[in-house]
Amino acid sequence: MILVTGGAGYIGSHAVKSLLQQGFRVVVLDNLSTGHRWAVDKNAVFIEGDVGDAAILHSVFTQYPVKAVMHFAASCLVGESVREPLQYYENNVVCSFTLLKAMLQHHVRKIILSSTCAVYGIAKKEGLVESSQLAPINPYGHSKRMIEQMLADFSGTYGLQYVILRYFNVAGAAWLEGIGEVHDPETHLIPNVLLHLLGGKEHVTVFGNDFDTSDGTCVRDYIHVLDLIEAHVLSLKLLLEHENVAKIYNLGTNTGYSVQQIIEACERITHKKAKIVLQGRRLGDPAWLVASAEKIRQELGWRPKYSLEDMIASAWEWHSNGARKHKN
Repeated sequence: MILVTGGAGYIGSHAVKSLLQQGFRVVVLDNLSTGHRWAVDKNAVFIEGDVGDAAILHSVFTQYPVKAVMHFAASCLVGESVREPLQYYENNVVCSFTLLKAMLQHHVRKIILSSTCAVYGIAKKEGLVESSQLAPINPYGHSKRMIEQMLADFSGTYGLQYVILRYFNVAGAAWLEGIGEVHDPETHLIPNVLLHLLGGKEHVTVFGNDFDTSDGTCVRDYIHVLDLIEAHVLSLKLLLEHENVAKIYNLGTNTGYSVQQIIEACERITHKKAKIVLQGRRLGDPAWLVASAEKIRQELGWRPKYSLEDMIASAWEWHSNGARKHKN
């Protein structure tokens, strides 16, 4: 059985569906602070609770034969982390420590960590590799870097085995499966543009047009959520089939798109025109974050299948149809 923390969230719910389709049994632990009960597949065991609650974790590990953990539960917004660093160190670092301690107490020593490109900080324009310097510039990145360090330290001393997956910008939806991105408030670029084009927002806010990029807006690497989850399944199989695993992989496409290019792609796919409002840069936003995912391609055979157009089109279908049923 696989424990999925944060399995009611955007990425976690996609992971749960994929694991079930692969024949795994799944137990989901989520406090529903940002996740949604409707997003959890009915074939998974669902437990409402906090990953930082040691008593709940003891109950889960005692009741279910958990072989490995996929750890998605976290606070994950750069801007919010700058405004609320206490929340980020509590939710991310302290709760992850509690989870790892409970895992070791119950002899569960395999974990996949949802990490982030924010651990790199200010990056050069070349594709980032896993050995690139880690220099986070915001509390979110710092908090994930601390969890990564805990995994490395616990691996050497306690035999913990892990795969760290450093995400770049995740987008898209498994809309035919009835799941996709629903956040309140929504902070991600692609859904914000699409929600605006659907009439749900007055405009699209662009934060800064004076970055050192081709059009002045910041550049990011986008990956379809289904490609991302395929990397998780491959990582899980690696952990279950081998011993002494301690791996770090980037998950991206090695292609950068500026904010302006994303807005233009959304306009092309939807045949609608966006109204843009320019604001100043957000604290903690680097100009350029693009991944090299060559390592996971070589070691696990992972290759992204979906294009930027696929991501936007699937998200458009989701926000146009499926997401509306779940709005409060």
